[in-house]
Amino acid sequence: MNSKLKIYIGTSGWSYPKGEGTWKGYFYPPGKINELEYYSQYFNTVEINSSFYRPPNPGYVYNWARRVPKGFLFAMKLWQKFTHPRMYRDATGEEAIISQADVDMFKSSIEPLARTGKLGALLAQFPPSFKNDDYGRQILGAVAKTFGQYPLAVELRHRSWSDDEATADLLRKNNVAWVQIDEPKFGTSVAEDVPVTADMAYFRFHGRNARDWWSGDSETRYRYLYSTEEIAELTDRVTAAGEQVGMLFAYFNNHWQAYAPRNANDLKKSLQLPFQEIQMHFDSLEDDGKSQK
Repeated sequence: MNSKLKIYIGTSGWSYPKGEGTWKGYFYPPGKINELEYYSQYFNTVEINSSFYRPPNPGYVYNWARRVPKGFLFAMKLWQKFTHPRMYRDATGEEAIISQADVDMFKSSIEPLARTGKLGALLAQFPPSFKNDDYGRQILGAVAKTFGQYPLAVELRHRSWSDDEATADLLRKNNVAWVQIDEPKFGTSVAEDVPVTADMAYFRFHGRNARDWWSGDSETRYRYLYSTEEIAELTDRVTAAGEQVGMLFAYFNNHWQAYAPRNANDLKKSLQLPFQEIQMHFDSLEDDGKSQK
């Protein structure tokens, strides 16, 4: 692997306090702790997923930046108003009509990370229904233009994008990273391997729980623990991309009962990166039969 490559491995989000899929007692110890500070002892990056639902208060974001060690980077997910207009309308009752005030508000929420050098990337995740048509290309181009001042990664999930060679050209032209994802595959799914299109690579590992992917909820859909053999597969993909870039991000989103930090540590080990052994229940936690293959 490229000796100058900077690798950042972590999870999609760090706070899962409730429900069956909680991280309490699996990753976080009992009692009152600052979860982000605890998390940052083990990993050098995390995705901020709460920003998908609403741009966070810049004061909160500055506090997050203040609580992590030097060299720790955040990736922030773009507000759903820019990428999921139907979901935004269903959640708010308002049409997703973008204004300059919306852009300014979101950029304001990013500013504390950009100012302190802790913004690793901005993630624009589009829904599986987002297709490569005139409308889709227009929206993708607008996102790239509007947020091109930041390191930008785009998650495209419909196969029409990977079926068209022009997609990679468009992303390369704007130095936008095409997110490589691992998730259950269906007839409309984007290709498993997509080209490297920027000076950074960006991976998201959602798990392979095909049985619950469409019928499960926001917890059970991600109830999947990657095996040793599957981690080896992901390692090969990360290594290949790492030969082509200077910076690489990899996030595990299989967040059920802290499977994500467990597998993130597995990937660090597989890549022979420095890691800190996770304590808590991981040493004795076994696959309980709920990891859907």
